[in-house]
Amino acid sequence: MKKVLFSALTVVLVSCGAHQSKQIEDINPMDYAESITSKELKEHLYIFAGDDFEGRETGEPGQKKAAEYLKKEYKSLEIISPIGGDDYYQEVPSSMFRGDVKDSENVLAYIPGSEMPNEILVISSHYDHVGMDDEGNVFNGADDDGSGTVAILEIAEAFTKARKDGFTPKRSILFLNVTGEEKGLIGSKYYTDNPVFALSQTVANLNIDMIGRTDEAHKKNDNYVYLIGSDKLSTELHELSEAVNAKYTKLDLDYTYNDENDPNRFYYRSDHYNFAKNDIPIIFYFNGVHADYHKMTDTPDKIRYDLLEKRARLVFLTAWEIANRAERPAVDKGAETSSK
Repeated sequence: MKKVLFSALTVVLVSCGAHQSKQIEDINPMDYAESITSKELKEHLYIFAGDDFEGRETGEPGQKKAAEYLKKEYKSLEIISPIGGDDYYQEVPSSMFRGDVKDSENVLAYIPGSEMPNEILVISSHYDHVGMDDEGNVFNGADDDGSGTVAILEIAEAFTKARKDGFTPKRSILFLNVTGEEKGLIGSKYYTDNPVFALSQTVANLNIDMIGRTDEAHKKNDNYVYLIGSDKLSTELHELSEAVNAKYTKLDLDYTYNDENDPNRFYYRSDHYNFAKNDIPIIFYFNGVHADYHKMTDTPDKIRYDLLEKRARLVFLTAWEIANRAERPAVDKGAETSSK
């Protein structure tokens, strides 16, 4: 059934893409990146990381509210479900989890490509957090990973604005909001074990997990973001990422945690890893840990919305380049190969 739906969409949307009157190569993507604003990010996050969502514990009512919020936003942007109709949820059964965890959902939304719809770029974040304590205190998870989740909503809006102007991306884009990251990367594992689009069609994964704060190492220079994994599977993806940043956002790209010998092992600790295990090139965007990590004090008032804006724009601009270039990023094992 999924294959039938996708084939039908392919026919319709390739036809639509053929009638685009303007050349996407002639567009400055910053015109759309600038629609990603600190104001709108803040508006989303004060809702998404508010007490009403009860810390977004996997399988609990707050997580369900968060899923509904994401679905509503995608529908308002007229971004369709890749599953079909009004169903934006990929059910993740309780059998996937250890302990007493209820069924949960990944939230998926999809922009079909105009020229290469069978090639998929996945932009991901996890939208779950750790819930509440026994006294009912809420762990809001504004940075972890409310920041990444609202960044995806703004990135989706930027692509929607471009599409309405006649610039549908050449490749398809899947916005993947996964559940159960805090339970052991379960939502992303479920997706890669049960992909809506074949993993062979997935050209890259850009994963966002905590991009709204700064860490101790960057007190004197906060114009940064940590990049992890960009060179591990594809030298081409790494070089593309560097070029996009140099041209547009000019953040300091910090590769400290990309070191295979780094004891934190962040490369293995967020949802991109389930794509990387399947030889899909990835980039993990991260601001580092801080004193409020997994505490009740990770609240929306502590987010640096100016930095969140700039980092989200970098992800959008990188996604734009991947989605519209002639070839998908080649897998050459990147750093793995060069280190041998």
